[in-house]
Amino acid sequence: MAHVNLIDPFDFIIFGATGDLTMRKLLPAFLRRFHAGEFTQDARIICIARSAHTPDKFRQQVRQALKEFAPDTAKDTTVLDRFLGSVTYVALDATKPDSNWDELKDALKDQARTRVYYLATAPALYAPLCAALAEHKLITRATRVVLEKPIGVSLKTATQINDGVGRFFPEESIYRIDHYLGKEGVQNLLALRFANPALEKLWSSDAIAHVQITAAETVGVGSRGAYYDESGAMRDMVQNHLLQVLCMLAMDDPASLSADDLRNEKLKVLNALRPMTPDMVRQNVIRGQYTAGRIENKDVPGYAEDLGHDRATNTETFVAIRTKIRTSRWGNTPFYLRTGKRMAAKTTEIVLQFRPQVWPIFTNTPSPGRLVIRIAPDEGLSLVLASKDPGAGGFRVRNAALNISYENQFTMEYQDSYERLLLDAVRGNPALFIRRDEVEASWRWVEPILSSWRQGLSPLEPYPAGSWGPASTRALLARDGAMWHEDMLT
Repeated sequence: MAHVNLIDPFDFIIFGATGDLTMRKLLPAFLRRFHAGEFTQDARIICIARSAHTPDKFRQQVRQALKEFAPDTAKDTTVLDRFLGSVTYVALDATKPDSNWDELKDALKDQARTRVYYLATAPALYAPLCAALAEHKLITRATRVVLEKPIGVSLKTATQINDGVGRFFPEESIYRIDHYLGKEGVQNLLALRFANPALEKLWSSDAIAHVQITAAETVGVGSRGAYYDESGAMRDMVQNHLLQVLCMLAMDDPASLSADDLRNEKLKVLNALRPMTPDMVRQNVIRGQYTAGRIENKDVPGYAEDLGHDRATNTETFVAIRTKIRTSRWGNTPFYLRTGKRMAAKTTEIVLQFRPQVWPIFTNTPSPGRLVIRIAPDEGLSLVLASKDPGAGGFRVRNAALNISYENQFTMEYQDSYERLLLDAVRGNPALFIRRDEVEASWRWVEPILSSWRQGLSPLEPYPAGSWGPASTRALLARDGAMWHEDMLT
């Protein structure tokens, strides 16, 4: 059994506690870590929302949610009952000046305990909530605040949010969460590169012809339709998740694994991304929207139908981008970022395509090898290399894959990304959270693309649900003599 470091008693306060994120992700994550013994019943999880629940009524709601979203852990009713003893509820509309804060103040009288506020609310409320906490003297030296993405919808709004929160919390106490950084497969990029010197020597344009980063989903917008129609795939996935994966993949060696050393190197990658001029957007960015199609032998509706709209909408559900990183390490290697909903398969993966031999000596040389890093599902690695075909006459070579499955290789149970990140916030470890300058650098790179779209410089291309996106995405790679990973496998 893995060693567990017990955390001292803490207060974790969730604003927006009746929302989908709290019930599906946050409370199940806490239950699993409680079951693993990382904290005791002395910890308190204080849930805050406007609904007029009593604590007992709210716990019953939480019990049902945990049975649905953490069924394996919740079936241990003894543990579940003990965990629910740590959960309480405070009805409070923090946006109204005349709201009664006395109940929350009474619950937070112990100023010595670590205190974490998790703002699972609309981003527009982040600064007002922090102002209210300060006004009611609920911020101590041991207080941190966790901000969910998106941090704004533009560079201007992100700066306003950061300024607003920063008036009441120092930067080191602000934890901007991106759950992709909590995924084992993303964190393993650090070990894969910097604990394997032989691999790190290949990690550059000298050996790698191109890189693909794909985050594909088979689901549509679901219950997030109202939010998604305002954000689209660029704001929902590229500006945060995919750019963070890109940074972890492409950054240079950090001086250490400390938070600032890691984030300094990630920032260098963001600042080195080739700027997107309008001409660059036209040539290197594809956006699409899914139409009706079939997934897993089932008919599924198009995007407008998923929203329940009769009218057309101009929101992109698919984005593919070709870019380069202007450094000596990566200058000659194109990077392809791709994300979409209602795609042919659910997968988050990285493909590093090796360069071909300059002068091949085998007449039947197969396509160059590649390293595939599977982040989800089925976390693991696949290294494709040329090998002699033992069954062929003469001396023939073909590609063969060396596969590593993390689940089979390591017996310990994998944590959900929120499990790690929530307790990192409690411990005061910001390494897997995003610094302000990273957020603003990513917005500076993304905004010219969004501006070009508003000017109509890139058409919104339809693609049928169950496909790999608009047909034009193949041409995006073909210019470099490359193809998407799924096409390599056919």
